[in-house]
Amino acid sequence: MKLFFPVIALLLLASCASKKEADLIVYNARVYTVDEEFSIAEAFAVKDGKILETGTTDAIKNEYNAAENLDAGGKAIYPGFIDGHAHFFGYGSGLQQVDLTGTKSWQEVLEKVNAFSGQNKEGWLIGRGWDQNDWDAKGFPDNAALSRLFPDRPVFLTRVDGHAAVVNEAAIKLAGLKPGQQLVGGDVVTEKGRLTGLLIDNAVRLVSEKMPGITAALAAKALMDAQKNCFAVGLTSVTDCGLDYPAVGFIDSLQKAKQLKMRMYVMLSDKPDNYDYLFKKGAIKTEGLNVRSFKVYADGALGSRGACLLMPYADNPHNHGFLLSDKKHFAEVAEKIYAKGFQMCTHAIGDSANREILNVYAKVLKGKNDKRWRIEHVQVISEKDFSLFKDFSVIPSVQSTHATSDMYWAGDRLGAERLKGAYAYKKLLQQNGWLVLGTDFPVESIDPLLTFYASVVRKDAKGYPESGFQVENALSKEETLRGMTIWAAKGNFEEKEKGSIEAGKFADFVIADQDLMMVKPQEILKTKILKTYLNGEKVYEKQ
Repeated sequence: MKLFFPVIALLLLASCASKKEADLIVYNARVYTVDEEFSIAEAFAVKDGKILETGTTDAIKNEYNAAENLDAGGKAIYPGFIDGHAHFFGYGSGLQQVDLTGTKSWQEVLEKVNAFSGQNKEGWLIGRGWDQNDWDAKGFPDNAALSRLFPDRPVFLTRVDGHAAVVNEAAIKLAGLKPGQQLVGGDVVTEKGRLTGLLIDNAVRLVSEKMPGITAALAAKALMDAQKNCFAVGLTSVTDCGLDYPAVGFIDSLQKAKQLKMRMYVMLSDKPDNYDYLFKKGAIKTEGLNVRSFKVYADGALGSRGACLLMPYADNPHNHGFLLSDKKHFAEVAEKIYAKGFQMCTHAIGDSANREILNVYAKVLKGKNDKRWRIEHVQVISEKDFSLFKDFSVIPSVQSTHATSDMYWAGDRLGAERLKGAYAYKKLLQQNGWLVLGTDFPVESIDPLLTFYASVVRKDAKGYPESGFQVENALSKEETLRGMTIWAAKGNFEEKEKGSIEAGKFADFVIADQDLMMVKPQEILKTKILKTYLNGEKVYEKQ
């Protein structure tokens, strides 16, 4: 007996000494790894910001020692959510401006701008988020009242989708706009020889280019504010669609200074300076920043009737919408991007725009491939064009909440028959077996749980319509979670480093208060994100 107890103590010490060292052990959880088998674990270990191993609680605790041990209390854990299509910098900038989302009338817009002007007394008045489809009077606004309210101070108010804006007379004078002015891919709206202040698509730039640039201090605040809000909803990576190259250097500097932690995949806008910059520099890749693609714009938005359709709008029979550039331009940039080995990602909403871009891609890609060229939004597709996604390995990048935001009026724009090929996410998924999911924030809410709900349930937050909107194109819960994690990572060529909780990948994960995969559909939107981790570091905790 005298020998027995020392032997036991030695064995225990030997056992502890043989364990591997970790920084963090998370256990007693329901971990959706989102690996190839969609397996579920109970625990995982983290070291140096990466996943070491997943397994049962007993197995991980027996294998590893860690300075920090987190008992998840049986809660569900998912890979950090990835927004596959957003405007992160734009969203942050919008937080510094007057927020017009959810306004119910033009009068309410005027009141909000007026209130904002009392707190911000100098410079341009800038706002974003109005949507005439949400108003009782659904016509586009006229700037007469806006100009009376602000006779000398320029005002620039962008529609929710960024494809239209209304400006006052002071802004019109600064931009030098004239009645009847013509341009490709846009419209300076004139009625009875008078400018109404409404600008559609490319016309928006005529004024926005006259606006003063954002200061470095305000740009940093914009990015940090955006990051804070994104971490709070479980986002650990965002795809920022359409920045200019100076923004890339600024983002990189903030990341190197350890201020900006959000992982970003940046698409550069379709501009000569951006091509020159990336072609000369080559792809940019760090743990936090990835720049290897270009965002091209085929047409406008359905809500502002700028989407390019094969047949006229059902509610505007003399209007097909329009392409934003000459067709030759799309072919030229596709050849240029392909030759340099970069990714092409094209905004296309209408069935005509989608067909044009699919045919351009087909000529360059020539068949199945792994270039992962994408079409962003893919809202309206002609029945005969779906197979082109499969034939040329074109990746659909869709935003599920667009379907549930547009469903109230999309039928008016398209008609019942054409609507069948709109927001067809399941059919798009079937072409290549995967797709990318995002929000398009700030056009929609930043909350990925709304993406999950809209994908699976195809209803709005109030449960309308009762039977769901075109539910034949709903996605399963597993497909949706993959689209928000591993497939979104794959769309950015990052599936080997993020998008699932597997050994060797970044320890980016979120803990929720209920299991999205198990709750009833009506309970999905009641889910709360409790904690968000990036590199194994807690970056958000619900108070």
